[in-house]
Amino acid sequence: MSLSINAQCPCQSGLTYQECCLRFLNKEQSPETAEQLMRSRYTAYHQQRVDYLVNTTHPDQQPFLNRHEIQQWAQQTDWVGLEIIHCLFGQPTHPYGEVEFIAHYRLKSSHQSNQLHENSTFSLIDQKWYYIDPHTAPLIKVKKLTRNDICLCGSGKKYKKCCMRN
Repeated sequence: MSLSINAQCPCQSGLTYQECCLRFLNKEQSPETAEQLMRSRYTAYHQQRVDYLVNTTHPDQQPFLNRHEIQQWAQQTDWVGLEIIHCLFGQPTHPYGEVEFIAHYRLKSSHQSNQLHENSTFSLIDQKWYYIDPHTAPLIKVKKLTRNDICLCGSGKKYKKCCMRN
């Protein structure tokens, strides 16, 4: 599916495709945040860019991905909208991030509207963000913060007194 560089980006960031996700899909830049990676992965599904989807999945999971199934899913689906609900961490200084989102889509075979509501986890490895697929072996464990851990935002406060309240 071809998209003009001046069209609105499919991830609904409010930016043009060229200003937003195209630079990531074309490997001109890497997403700096977990949210940017989430948005660019949505756009990759919209544009049927399977290589990008595979390459931005956690490296330990990439050998277990089925490219043919990913391609079929992308081809059978009209991606019609993305809502970012909440982001937790996922900044360049954080080792992991979570992005809660709703992806709206229609199956081409039935024209039935559906949505995928997910809280995705991302890991920063060597300054590059990766999606952790909860359905692909091996399952990657990311240490989640507990209430009494020092918050990742850099405030020096315990998580329960800082970002956990947001």
